[in-house]
Amino acid sequence: MTRVDLPKFPTRHGFMSERIQQVYIKSAIEKGLLPSEAHRMAEVVSLTASGDTSKPIQFWQLFSILGQDAIVGIVARFYERVFADEPWFASVFERVGGLNHHVATQASMWIDVMGGGPYYHGAELRLSFHHTHNAMALMNDKGAERWVSLMRLTLDASADLMTDDPRVRTSLNTFLAFFMTKYAVEFAFEDRHIFGETNGPLKRRINFMKMTTEAIEGLSEQELSDALAERGVDVSQYPDKQALVGKALMM
Repeated sequence: MTRVDLPKFPTRHGFMSERIQQVYIKSAIEKGLLPSEAHRMAEVVSLTASGDTSKPIQFWQLFSILGQDAIVGIVARFYERVFADEPWFASVFERVGGLNHHVATQASMWIDVMGGGPYYHGAELRLSFHHTHNAMALMNDKGAERWVSLMRLTLDASADLMTDDPRVRTSLNTFLAFFMTKYAVEFAFEDRHIFGETNGPLKRRINFMKMTTEAIEGLSEQELSDALAERGVDVSQYPDKQALVGKALMM
């Protein structure tokens, strides 16, 4: 296990972070990406990323490792591409404001959601207004495809801003994919989150010695099998959940 010292930057909840965290956790539990008790797990709900590099960085923990300058830097590189793009795309942004305006607005939203504090005044209401008024011309298949393509190029060219922790890029991908899926549902366009690998399932560390019989029996067959295998048990010798529970009670 490799460990890093975190946080590198102080964190606090913003206008959006707590609400978005709750929505994501609920969705991730339903998809099997987080355990059912994830909303009570310190390593998940904390705004500070785990120092254990085998654990994923949740996107509301990104500020703790990146800080403001790196986040603003990535956003700035993205909008440089946007403003240099074809007129049908760039003109939608130009009508709202200049490059610096978009960098400041988008970066404040990212920082807020990523655990940097209350930066994005208006929260989800403001974000919704922006998309339904300012950016409506691009909230479709064509606009989403171009936005994702430019963001993917930006991320690929911004490794220097992501530290040497490979979890950062994966977490950024997860953050962007979450919001792209949300917008695809809201505006009925194809979900095109091709940012790259996203956070995989988080497996909780199970300590049978600290669990009651009822708690062990309440684990799923897969959780029991994985936890026993981690302890060197040949789980092939235990053909069903009852057998696995019996072995776990002996540990």
